Amino acid sequence: MRLSTKGEYASRAMLELSLRYEEKPLHIRDISKAQDIPQRFLEQILLQLKRAGYLRSRKGPDGGYFLSKPPAEINVAEVIRVMDGPLAPIDCVSVTAHEVCPHEAHCGLKGLWKEVRDAVAEIMEKATFAELAEKTRVAREIRAARAARAGRRRGT
Repeated sequence: MRLSTKGEYASRAMLELSLRYEEKPLHIRDISKAQDIPQRFLEQILLQLKRAGYLRSRKGPDGGYFLSKPPAEINVAEVIRVMDGPLAPIDCVSVTAHEVCPHEAHCGLKGLWKEVRDAVAEIMEKATFAELAEKTRVAREIRAARAARAGRRRGT
């Protein structure tokens, strides 16, 4: 599995929508600015996530995108699979896109690749966007507190 830019941007967009889950729908430009994602690329990503059922949208001045279900019910693995496909490092150990390998009968690496697949899947499936949003909030609070302390030390 190689995380594409598209997969990374999709994860960051989902994180931003999770951070503001209780708020009104977010405009593409707001997500783009908050997560530093090119707006044109983000439009394609959000449409793909909407088609996959993770997002909904509303038109109009108060419109934008919002999660179709709570962030606690969406994990990173789901989003990456939508954007990048299987999590397996090679096709012969993929659960969702398995392909027969001509070396399967005598390959000593298949077990290793299965372990890698399982470890990656386990970590990503446990990571919900609600948990990631909370970690992001805490990190931002710590950064703000440090900046405030540094400002007081400089006398500003």
